[in-house]
Amino acid sequence: MRPATIARMTDASLAAPEPLPPLRPTLGFMLSHPAHMVALGFGSGLAPLAPGTVATVGAWIAFALLQEWLGTELLGQLIVLSLPLGWWACTVTARNLRIADPAAIVWDEIVCFWVVLWLVTPAGWIGQLAAFLLFRFFDAVKPGPVAWADQRFKGYGWRGGFGILADDLVAAFCTLLVLALWRTWA
Repeated sequence: MRPATIARMTDASLAAPEPLPPLRPTLGFMLSHPAHMVALGFGSGLAPLAPGTVATVGAWIAFALLQEWLGTELLGQLIVLSLPLGWWACTVTARNLRIADPAAIVWDEIVCFWVVLWLVTPAGWIGQLAAFLLFRFFDAVKPGPVAWADQRFKGYGWRGGFGILADDLVAAFCTLLVLALWRTWA
């Protein structure tokens, strides 16, 4: 560059480019990558209202079906494998949507509610409904430790992918704690 050109450059011309705007997840976006399919809960994350609740209901139905086919031990192994799979899928999908924790990413609700259901088995319908309501409360309201986990691990990259799962893991723990206390005192 010639010195005259350098002199005309302003601070604004040297600034970093504006970040790209976030994307809105669509069916086409979901189908464009296997990670998107997983993170968006095979379509439940595309629900226009309350995608987390829709995904949790779907997780409950899927758990009931899987429990019949796989049994307790294999279902536990599936859940253990679903956690790192979800970490990867949430990381990739959040990056591609350009949002740290998009509402459309619902794999965290699915796998964490599976953890709850797996650990309360053989709870009946009422026990599972109580688990569902408690889990949705802790996930949506984010009291105390759930809010801490949600804020502590926010970000992008692998940390952000873990952060998407972390607050739901804490919500699952809180749900199980309340259910255990309820069983102890009831």
